[in-house]
Amino acid sequence: MAKKNVRPIFDRVLVKRQDPGEEIKGGIVIPDTAKEKPLEGTVIATGKGKRNEAGDDFLKPVVKKGDRVLIGKYSGTDVKIEGEEYVIVREDDILAVVE
Repeated sequence: MAKKNVRPIFDRVLVKRQDPGEEIKGGIVIPDTAKEKPLEGTVIATGKGKRNEAGDDFLKPVVKKGDRVLIGKYSGTDVKIEGEEYVIVREDDILAVVE
């Protein structure tokens, strides 16, 4: 978990991607730059949510801290916080919650 307090704004969600482990196929080591990004992650923090249509209140996010989620391969913005890699995605970019 991030040591700094990072709170996404509005409908954004801070996710720590899960590393599925290094896969070696046919004895060939795939360099980090050529590996696909993991699609599964853990929610670290959420924003307040989207504003309602009137704009005077927030709609609470569906996901919460600690949820395991599936995100799109190219979704979000990769960020590094105190040496740890995270991705910030909009709640709409979360495909599913893994239960």
